[in-house]
Formats: sequence, structure tokens, C-alpha cells
Amino acid sequence: MIDILDRVRNKDLRSRIVSAEEAAEYIKPGMNVATSGFTSAGYTKAVTTALAKRMEKDPFKINLWTGASTGLEEDGVLAKVDGIDKRMPYQTDKALRNRINSGDVDYLDMHLSESAQFARYGYMGGGIDVAIVEACAITKEGNLIPTTSLGNTASYVQQADVVIVELNVTQPLELEGMHDVYVPLDPPHRLPIPIVKCDDRIGTTYIPCNPAKIKYIVPCETKDHTRPLGQIDENSQVMSRHILDLFDKEIKAGRMPKNLLPLQSGVGKVANAVIHGFVKSNLENLSVYTEVVQDGMFDLIDAGKLLIASGTALAPSPEGLDRFYKNIKEYRKHIIFRPEEISNSPEVARRLGVIAMNTAIECDIYGNVNSTHIMGSKMMNGIGGSGDFARNAYLTIFCTGSTAKDGKISSIVPFCSHVDHTEHDVDIIVTEQGLADLRGLSPRKRAREIIEKCAHPDFKPMLLDYFERADASTKHAQTPHLLNEALSWHQKFLETGSMK
Repeated sequence: MIDILDRVRNKDLRSRIVSAEEAAEYIKPGMNVATSGFTSAGYTKAVTTALAKRMEKDPFKINLWTGASTGLEEDGVLAKVDGIDKRMPYQTDKALRNRINSGDVDYLDMHLSESAQFARYGYMGGGIDVAIVEACAITKEGNLIPTTSLGNTASYVQQADVVIVELNVTQPLELEGMHDVYVPLDPPHRLPIPIVKCDDRIGTTYIPCNPAKIKYIVPCETKDHTRPLGQIDENSQVMSRHILDLFDKEIKAGRMPKNLLPLQSGVGKVANAVIHGFVKSNLENLSVYTEVVQDGMFDLIDAGKLLIASGTALAPSPEGLDRFYKNIKEYRKHIIFRPEEISNSPEVARRLGVIAMNTAIECDIYGNVNSTHIMGSKMMNGIGGSGDFARNAYLTIFCTGSTAKDGKISSIVPFCSHVDHTEHDVDIIVTEQGLADLRGLSPRKRAREIIEKCAHPDFKPMLLDYFERADASTKHAQTPHLLNEALSWHQKFLETGSMK
């Protein structure tokens, strides 16, 4: 308890330290509960676990708003007891995904840069009844020192009627100072976000909080439950080399400086592999303006190639998290955490000229991208921040393996079964087969470029046959399609288990 008391620097607040069970009793059925957390970093653990145990005995549901995905001790336990009615804005938990796709959870998948203001505007069906947020300390003024993510926490604390603070003693106090907390005013009072370089600081190192709002403080000793990233396989390495070759050409053509423009990289194995590939490149003095900081960025820092990484959260592997804690005194010099409506701001991304690199579930021959739905209907995770960056980046790149399900599915299809990013927002598509540069190409020329460069040999003849028949049938229309066949590949997979 000594450690807890030391972390609560406002002595008047120490009397509000209670158990997770007592804090969870405050939450009532139908409440709008907003929490900290983004990509299994800085999410609530003790109170949500206690809440799930209570729901198991006495079933009821809440509406859960977060920054993005959380961990097993939040999304996982609440989904297991069917305790979530409405959920936004992003998730990656298997149990929750199953609840969403069975209709048990009303899931609002949305651009992350918009999610905080949606809550502030009242679009979510009322205000925030309670915000449960993880902190590593509380200042003398009652302000909160965040942990390994910021997400939407600052906005939720600002809007909530009541705040419950989970004080996580496993989170090091060296995190203090790594955050840059800035919540924009809402229209018509909104001002330009004054970020012109990735390392600009425009806010506070803490989340402002009226101490009168803090109802309970709950000790927590549970670490972030991060997910393994998986081995960097040969296909991912090949995609990384394709992208590095592209950057080399862009530099030689005078379209990028030698240290590139700020990089944005999505979550997952492929994105991490692309960043890791920069370590052995000739590129130096790199900067990152993104959502998440993964293991590959630690590699760049260690190699002396990364000046600054601005994001909203960590998203490392378990080994990467241990590595971060072990080297936090060095890494904190190179990492800034911001609220996600700043880290994902379309305004800032466009101003900085971000290079956006994200992953796709499938791409079609005209450059449309599906990043959320399996076979058009089943939600995978969500759009996350990919749309925030894709439409506003200097250069927008989507990566995917050319096939899935042991070669039974082509990731390049005649028409996407669901479209998250239209052809207008996509510049480059990369698979292990090659890189298709779509800039300056009309739809029919894009189709030939994507089929030739990105499709797997098993599916290339089928795609070319579809395109040529569609082109002839429509008499060379702007975007040729055979409407009775456009989704036939997906239908065939559902019926036979293969697109072949």
C-alpha cells in the first residue's frame, strides 16, 4: 500500500482508495461506460474484471466506449459474460468478435479520429456516466498521469460525470512526461492543431481532471496483456523490400527527402515487418507520426535511425513490452503519446505529408480495399485509424499476402466484398508478388497493373479473364464489371471452401 500512497500525491484523495469490487458496484445496467486503453495498452483491468464477475452472478449489460481494442481483462471478460450492449470504436478480442457477429453486441465501427468527438457531440445516445481510466500516478492537483496509451482518455475524463481511477503499480513512473495531452475545442470554436513537426509538443504531460470527479481509486497489479506479433515471415520481408525499393525511387525522383516523410504504420505482423525492414536500409533520421509504437520501432531506435515516434499507444509483443520497460529511460527520449484525435488527425496527417502503410484483407482489381469484413459480412476487427491516414496521406500504401487460407482465397479479387477505402484513396498495393503503383492510372489501367504485379499466379489468369470479358461486355466502360460475376469468387468460396 505504500507504493499506492506514494502515487496518490493529492493526500485528500487517498481516502477514496477502495477495492475493485466496491468500485464495480457503482456501475449500473445501461450505463455508458468509457475507458482508457488502445491496442491492449493502458486499458482497465481490475474494475472490469470485478464487473464481469458481478455480471456473471446478476446478468446485465453496459455500453462500452474505449480508445480502440483492449485486453482480456476488459473486452474479453465482459464479452464472455455477455455484458456489452453497444461497443465502439474498435476491437480485436475473439470472444467479443463472436458476440458482434452473432448479433449480441451492437458494434459501431468508426474512424478513430472521430470517436472522441462523437461522444462529445452526444451522437452515442447520452453522455458518459462513468469513465474508468488507468493511471500510474495522480498529481497534487488531482490530474492523472497516463500509462502506455492515451487513446480517448482525456476527452472521456473531461466529459464523464464520475471518474474511477485504476492506479496500476506495474506501470513505471518513468512514463510521466511521455504524454502530450491536447483536446481540441469543438466547432465553431475549434482552432488549427499547431503541430508542424512530429516532435512538436502542444499540451500537458497529464490528463486534466477535477479531483471532485474522482469517486474511487483502485489499486491494480496487472500488467498490459499484449499479443504476440508472430514471426516475420518471408512474404512480409519481401513486401518490406518492395516498399523500400519504391522509397529509393521516390528519393531519386526528388519526390521525397533522403530521410523520407513521416511514417505511419498500422497494427500487426506485416506492418511490424515493414518497419523492421528499415533497420537494414540506408535510411536515417526517420520520423514517425502514427497510432501505435510496435517492436520494429524499438529496433529503429536501437539502430540510431529513428529520431521521434509520435503515436497514441504502445502495441508491442510481450517481449517488446518487457524491452520497453527495461530501456524506458532511452526510449522515452524518442516517443510521444498523444490523444488519438491528434495522433490520427486528418489535418495533421495532410500537413506533415505522412506515408501511410496499412494492411488489407482484400483488394480488388480497381484498387478498392476491404480492411474489416470477411466475405463481406463477418466483422474482423474494424477500420481503426487506417481511413484517417489513407485519405489524407502524401502516399497511401496497402499490404496483403496475395492469398489466404493455404492458397484457397485470392486476396486480389474482381470486386471487394466490402469497401472501407475506395480506389480514390489508394496509391500503392503491395503483395509478396510485387508492387502496383496506381498513381496517375485510370481504372482499366489500374486493373492490369494490379493483376500483373500483385495477383498470385494461381489466380492471375482468372482475374485477367474476368477483366477482359468485363471490358468487352461493357464496351470499355470506365470501370468494367460483370455484375452477375463480381462477387462470384466469394460465393464460390462459401459454397466449396475455395475460390479456385
